[in-house]
Amino acid sequence: MSVEADPQVLAGLEAWRDLPVTQQPAWPDAAALQRVTDRLAGLPPLVFAGEADALRGQLAAAGRGEAFLLQGGDCAETFAEATADNIRGKIMTVLQMAVVLTYGASLPVIKMGRMAGQYAKPRSSDTETRDGVTLPAFRGDIINGFEFTPEARTPDPERLLDAYHTSASTLNLIRAFTTGGFASLLRVHEWNRGFTANPAYARYEEIAAEIDRAIRFMAACGADFDALRTVDFYSSHEGLLLDYERPLTRIDSRTGLPYDCSAHFLWIGERTRQLDGAHVDYFSRVHNPLGIKLGPTSTADDALRLIDKLNPSAEPGRITFITRMGAGKIRDLLPSLVEKVTADGRPVTWVCDPMHGNGITSASGYKTRRFSDVMDEVAGFFEVHRALGTVPGGLHMELTGDDVTEVLGGAEEIDDAGLARRYETLVDPRLNHQQSLELAFQVVELLRRS
Repeated sequence: MSVEADPQVLAGLEAWRDLPVTQQPAWPDAAALQRVTDRLAGLPPLVFAGEADALRGQLAAAGRGEAFLLQGGDCAETFAEATADNIRGKIMTVLQMAVVLTYGASLPVIKMGRMAGQYAKPRSSDTETRDGVTLPAFRGDIINGFEFTPEARTPDPERLLDAYHTSASTLNLIRAFTTGGFASLLRVHEWNRGFTANPAYARYEEIAAEIDRAIRFMAACGADFDALRTVDFYSSHEGLLLDYERPLTRIDSRTGLPYDCSAHFLWIGERTRQLDGAHVDYFSRVHNPLGIKLGPTSTADDALRLIDKLNPSAEPGRITFITRMGAGKIRDLLPSLVEKVTADGRPVTWVCDPMHGNGITSASGYKTRRFSDVMDEVAGFFEVHRALGTVPGGLHMELTGDDVTEVLGGAEEIDDAGLARRYETLVDPRLNHQQSLELAFQVVELLRRS
C-alpha cells in the first residue's frame, strides 16, 4: 500500500520560490517553462528512493572509515558526448580506480559517477562579452548552447527535457554495464581494452594478474562468485537548477517522504550554500544523501549551521562535506574545520575535491590544472585527517576515460604545448585515463598510512 504525501510536505517543496535564489537562468518565457516542468513532473523517476537509502548507509560507513567514496566524471556533461563509448570509458576508469583502491587498501569502494545529470554549471558572471557583443553566459547544455550566438545563448526550457532523456539513456547504459557482467571482477583485464598503453596501464595489469590468481585460489576452495559479478554504481550531480530538481522530486510510496529522483546524490555548491537561500531550504526537505562543497572561505560555524539546517536529526550518511581548498591552503584551513565539526559529534563524511581549488591559466591561455597540485591537495587532506585521528572518507574527481590533454603533468608529462593536442572540455579541465589511474595508485599509499 502506498503512503500519501502530507499536504504540508508538498507545500514545503515550493517554499524555495519565495527565497533568495542564485545561479538560475533568466527564462524568457514563463509559460513555456511551466509546460516543460509539468511534463517533467509526469515522467518516470530516474532513480529510486530505496537506492538513495542504500547509498546513505554506505556513505555512513565511509564516514566511519569502513568504506571509501570514489566520485568521478565530467565537470560538465554535454548531450553530444553522451555516447556509448564515452559512457563506457568513464565507467571503466572509475571501476579500474576502484579496483586499485580496493585491492591496495583492502577497503570497500563506493562507486559514484558525476554522470547522468551534471549538465548545469555555476558561472561567476551572468553575461559574456566578446568583441563588444554581450550575451548570456553558457550555463551548461541543460540551459543554453555553447556557441556564441543570441540563438544558442538564450535559455531554452526544452533543454530540461533533453537533459532528462539523455540522463535516462545514460543511466540505462550504466545499469547494463554494471549489472550485466561487464563490471564483473572476473573481467578486470578487459577494462583496459581500448586505452592507450602507458606506465599506469602496465601497473594496473599487474594488479589484474594478482586478482586473477586470487580468484583462481578462491575457485579452488569452492568460493561463490556472485558478489563479484555486479557492482552498485550511483549517479550524482550538483543540485543547481531548481526548475529541474523540483519536478523530478517524488513522494516515496513506502514512507510518504520526498526524494529528488534526478540522482542518488545531490550536492550544494560553494556558490549556492547560503543558509537563508533557496538551495539549502529546498534540499533540507528531500531525503537523499547530500554533499556540500566547502571552499577556503568556509568556517566551522558555517559547517555547523549547515548541519543544523540539513541534518537536524544527525542521521549518519546524510551529510558529506566536500572540501575544495587548493593545494596551498588545505593544510592551514582544513584542521580547524574538521576539529570543530568532529567535536560537535554529529556524523559527517569528509571528502576531498582536489580539482576546483587548483585552477590556473597556462601561458598559451588554456584553463588548466597541474597534476602535482591535485595530488598535493589529496596528500594534504590525508595528512590533516591522520594528524587529527579523523577519517578521510573519499575523493571527488573530474575525470574522463578519454586520452585528453587538459591537465598539466602526470607520468606522460603533458606540458603547455601538449594541452593543444586534445583539449576538449567546454568548462573545466579533467584528468585523463592515465592520470586517473596514476592518482589511484598514489592514493593507495595514503590510505595504507591512514
